[in-house]
Amino acid sequence: MTASPQRTALEIDRFSLDNGLRVVVSPDASSPVVAVAVYYDVGMRSEPEGRTGFAHLFEHLMFQGSASLGKTEHFTYVQGSGGTLNGSTHVDYTNYYEVLPSNAAELALFLEADRMRSVALTQDNLDNQVAVVQNEIRVNVQNRPYGGFPWLSMPPVLYDSFANSHDGYGSFVDLESATLDDARQFFDRYYAPGNAVLTVVGDVKTEQVQGWVEEHFADIQARKTPKRPSFAEKPMSIERSGVVHDRLAPAPAVALAWRTTDPADFETYLPYVVLAEVLTDGDAARLQDRLLLRDRSVTSVGGYLGIMGDSYDARDPTPLMVEVHHPEETPVENVVGAIDEEIARLAADGLAGDELARTVARMTARYLRELDPFMGRAQQLAVFEQQRARAELVNELPGLLDSVTAESVQAAAATLRPDNRARLELRPGDAP
Repeated sequence: MTASPQRTALEIDRFSLDNGLRVVVSPDASSPVVAVAVYYDVGMRSEPEGRTGFAHLFEHLMFQGSASLGKTEHFTYVQGSGGTLNGSTHVDYTNYYEVLPSNAAELALFLEADRMRSVALTQDNLDNQVAVVQNEIRVNVQNRPYGGFPWLSMPPVLYDSFANSHDGYGSFVDLESATLDDARQFFDRYYAPGNAVLTVVGDVKTEQVQGWVEEHFADIQARKTPKRPSFAEKPMSIERSGVVHDRLAPAPAVALAWRTTDPADFETYLPYVVLAEVLTDGDAARLQDRLLLRDRSVTSVGGYLGIMGDSYDARDPTPLMVEVHHPEETPVENVVGAIDEEIARLAADGLAGDELARTVARMTARYLRELDPFMGRAQQLAVFEQQRARAELVNELPGLLDSVTAESVQAAAATLRPDNRARLELRPGDAP
């Protein structure tokens, strides 16, 4: 696959500290704003058995005070400077980020360095945040229609290993049994500077950022970083199926998932990303046209790569997923049968006319819109640097999408068969 000319030319500078911290800077003086992001190479797949939800719990703990700051002071300083902040836990990483006026750039770096140096791990903080996470599970999963469907309920059907199949939000029993010693070991193992990527984007100069980073991060002690294990799974040769019941759901739903190739190889992976768009994005998409416009048998159709829908933030194994919500009177077999027919037609006949060009143009436009805000840029730079040591992919991705061929999308469609997928039905009401 030969890349066409780049459509972005963001300036990208990088350097590393002796303690292993990798830093990527992208200066842009178009707005007096700076975005700072720290990505730690630890996510839900890193959790040990008996500690489900621990990566997410630790994300909360990182906001509870640090070496020099008390509880909530991180928020106070950022928001008091006119900025915003947050963090999130994903399958393969946990991130923390701030957007502030550029005159507060050094403040953001000090704050991130302070909690990387030493987070405030106390029994009170642990107990408090366990309760917060449990309440989040109640609000987002247990007491919400379709809560956790399919991102929490599909992995146990699709995968075999604990790392890939467990509930990343966590069980209440596992969360309540977490100890301070667990937290300290987790911090020492995964929150070392050598396990992190720091990105700074906006109205700054690289030399200035390097001076601040060396001042605030260089004295953080280097620690041994964990080697990421292989999470690969054995191929599937028979359809797997499961059923979940949702007492709050007003109508049924079904999700289908197929394992894709390793995202580390963009040449074989990007055709699946394009395929998901061809099938589900926009009125002209194959499944939208068939199920919503012609058959009028469903109420919504969606498709994406990755359990959490992060197409470009994915490591192996990563599925292509199709999610459909349909009325009670529409049999699920009709829905699944129509999906199979459309995929088989695409695999046999290929793409039509300008279908590929229209799809890639839409994908590229969306990608560039997401890249326009400094924070979107800082996050994408961090992911590409962390997962592929190639922050430059931020500039190269539009060209790589352009070079996806109709034949490669057709070949990807041919791999989406009933005998190598997982099928998950959601049925309204309580389990019988």
